[in-house]
Amino acid sequence: MAKRRVKYFFVAGETSGDVHGGKLISAIKRIHPNTLFLGHGGENMKNSGMEILEHTDTLGIMGFIEVIKHLPKMIKILNETVDIIAHTKPDRIILIDYPGFNLRLAKHIHYLKIPITYFILPQAWAWKEKRVETMKATLDQALSIFPFEQEWYQSKGLLTNYIGHPFVETIKINESTEEYFNRHDLSSDYPILLLLPGSREQEIKLHWPVFLTTIDLLQNKIENLQVVVVPAPGITLNDIPRNFKIEPNARKAIINATAAIVSSGTATLECAMENTPIVVCYKFKLLSWILIKFITNIRHASIVNLIANESIVEEYLQNKMTPTNLVTAIQPLLDTSNTTRKIMLAKFDTIRKTLGMPGVYDRAAEAIVSRKNENLKI
Repeated sequence: MAKRRVKYFFVAGETSGDVHGGKLISAIKRIHPNTLFLGHGGENMKNSGMEILEHTDTLGIMGFIEVIKHLPKMIKILNETVDIIAHTKPDRIILIDYPGFNLRLAKHIHYLKIPITYFILPQAWAWKEKRVETMKATLDQALSIFPFEQEWYQSKGLLTNYIGHPFVETIKINESTEEYFNRHDLSSDYPILLLLPGSREQEIKLHWPVFLTTIDLLQNKIENLQVVVVPAPGITLNDIPRNFKIEPNARKAIINATAAIVSSGTATLECAMENTPIVVCYKFKLLSWILIKFITNIRHASIVNLIANESIVEEYLQNKMTPTNLVTAIQPLLDTSNTTRKIMLAKFDTIRKTLGMPGVYDRAAEAIVSRKNENLKI
């Protein structure tokens, strides 16, 4: 009799989750090639062999007001997801980040008794600590990517496995620095400022005008400043000056930049991993900002500062995100001999040493498969 194929149901609701999901699927397939994958995700997960039911393009919503506006649609998707899981009966459900949706889903499907793995945990240590109770009640397995999370979650009663951060993985770049510079007509004699304004339309609307004004001011201060911008997939940037270089590959742009202005998010850590000094900024719509200030309990906004538990990089949030502030903060980082820059890079080195060794996705896959085997005879 033929061996039954194991089936995993994944849920990734954002671009970053899709990237992690695609690599995790590939790692699981290296252990068990004859495995079925279905669920919500994007192009990376699709290319890794998953059947996409709901695309990340329709799921990526951020901010309290934005979520409320799209609430009927999200409730419909949630209910449909519960029905699909009940009908398809996967062997394990793997949730990736996206806690607003995924924790609600976990509660709704708990009655099905299908084991749930959560990869890239909700940042309950920052806000909504009560989410831990839902996680303890619904999760079979919790896989953490930050070194401080395991101790924090386990102190709250949730057994957690720290597997390292995905950014430690070595990824080959198919282009040398010389080739990159030639393609963009860049010179190594002058600083290169990278702009990472965000990955969502609502972020771009608030950030991009500030970024443009910042560059106008900087170009009056720094002769021959070179500017590279990375638009997120599916995002339109309007009024891009002709002298800006547009690079679709964020990692290539980060590696070859002198410094970067970055919207708070995972890109801040990616810059630290590649030793690119940064200034962090972010704006919310006003009501979202008021609510965030009311319910969060952390001192830092960027992942870099959170991991270090100190202010390594400057953060300019909401009203402090002004062109003048950004110019003042980024200017010394564009000077390779500046002491502020050198101190930041030394701190980055310390952070990198805390994030584990390469093989994160393989360790995650092995943990998932091993846990599944404890509950299921293949």
